[in-house]
Formats: sequence, C-alpha cells, structure tokens
Amino acid sequence: MPMHPVPENDRPVVLVVDDAPSSLGMLCDTLEASGYTVLVAADGESALQRLELVVPDAILLDGIMPGLSGFETCRRIKANPALAHIPVLFMTGLSETQDVVEGFACGGVDYVVKPIRAQEVLARLHTHARNARITRMARDAVDVAGMGVVFVDTRGRLAWRSPQAALWLHALGEPAAPGQLPAVLDAALVAGGSVLVRTAAGTRLSVRNLGSATLGETMLLLAVQREGPAAAARVSEAALTPRETEVLSWLAKGKTNRDIGDILGMSPRTVNKHAEHIFEKLGVETRSAAAALASGHLV
Repeated sequence: MPMHPVPENDRPVVLVVDDAPSSLGMLCDTLEASGYTVLVAADGESALQRLELVVPDAILLDGIMPGLSGFETCRRIKANPALAHIPVLFMTGLSETQDVVEGFACGGVDYVVKPIRAQEVLARLHTHARNARITRMARDAVDVAGMGVVFVDTRGRLAWRSPQAALWLHALGEPAAPGQLPAVLDAALVAGGSVLVRTAAGTRLSVRNLGSATLGETMLLLAVQREGPAAAARVSEAALTPRETEVLSWLAKGKTNRDIGDILGMSPRTVNKHAEHIFEKLGVETRSAAAALASGHLV
C-alpha cells in the first residue's frame, strides 16, 4: 500500500546535535523516512543558534562535544522558558552511572548509549514528542480558560507549573525554600485539601487538590474565585472524586471525550462513565449544563 507523503508543514521537526553528524547517517535517514524533518548541528553553540530560528519538537543531543558540552547545552535550553518544553534525548558513548544521572539532572528525558540503534531511538523519540505535545496542549488549554495547574512531587517540590500558575505563585510571596510552594498553600497539599488565598494585588484564588497524578505527584488547580456562591456550593456539595473533578474541568473547556481521554490517559468510554456520574451528582442532564456549573465554580 503506497505511503502518502506528509505535508512539509505538518512534519514534526527534530534537531540532531553531534560533533560527528556523518556517523548518524542511518539514524537521520530513518527519521526522515518516518516523517520527521531533521535539522543537524555539529556543536552546542550551533544548536543554540538554530534554536533562535526554529523550535523543534524534540532534540537528540550528544553528551560530550568540543566546546560546549551536551549537558551544558541542555541546561541552557531548559533555562529558556520558550524552549524548556522541548524533550531532550541524550545519545552518547558515556554509560557510567554518574553520566546518566547528569543527563537527567540537567533536564534530559531519556538517555541512549551509542552505538545508536535507529529503530529504538525512533520509538523513544515518538513517545517523548507525543507526551510533550499533550503537555503543551493541556498547559495552553488550562491557561486560556483562566486557570493554572501546579504539580508537586512527593518531597513537596514544584515539579511543573503552567505559565498562569507561575504568575500567581509569584504573587503569593516567596516560598520557605527555593522550588517549594508558598507557605499559604500548604493546606492544599493535604489529600482533598482546598484553600482560598489572596495575591498581593488582591486577586482571590481558589486552590484545590485534585489528587495524585503520574509519578505520585500531586495536582493543584488554581482559579480566580468569583463572588457568586450558588454554583460553587452546588459543585462543592456534589462530592465529586478527584478524577471526576478533572474530567469536569476539561468538560468546562469544551473538550470531547476523546480529547479528555488523551489528556488524562484513559479511554473515551471511561471518560463517558465519569461524565455520567458527574451529571447524576450535579443533577443535570447535559454536558453544557455541567460545564456552566463548573465555569461558575472554577473560573
């Protein structure tokens, strides 16, 4: 069955950074044949210059190169808010534990030891690029809806925060230690916790614990609290589970069951079951009615 070529504008872009790019011919050919547009840089400085012109979907980065090392290059990429979302996969001949640890510590999402097996790299690349797209979609959707999301790891450190959430956290004051939540949000870390706080500018925020996410991280939802109490009381009294609350929040943003399934990692059928329970608990019959109640409570 003949393959239809992917339009150039729709092809995902991967930046390959290696001081001996000629040795990666098979890998680059495999990526091109699999629908990727491949850009090549021979060193860290050249890679950073390319990133000023284009934002790829993923980066394959050699760990050791003349001049700027791959590890330092990755640190600089992750320090730039406009580039920090790009998944970086290290590919290097270094296989010692300390090298692998450094690769992850500086922001890499995967570590492939040379000699490179092109099909293995392709599979890893596809997974990480897809996960990054889903994360960006979720982040953008949350912030467009006027809410913010924060993930806190098992040690109480900020694992990830959406741009809007970052602004609100800054407005809530300095944390007790770098990388931690502001102290006024400690109560929200308790299972099922919820707090109301005000920023320095007087904005009234609700901060709710939506339960455990991936890797045991706790997901917090931040939203401007409206004064009208009716919708808030109705949703609060519905006793929704953390997962039902997540589904309801995405329903309120107009997402389909398939979209919600992709974002939350479940089947559309499971999303539909959650939606049925939500409608029953809220005493409504339609998605639009549930979304209207959620919007009055959450936004």
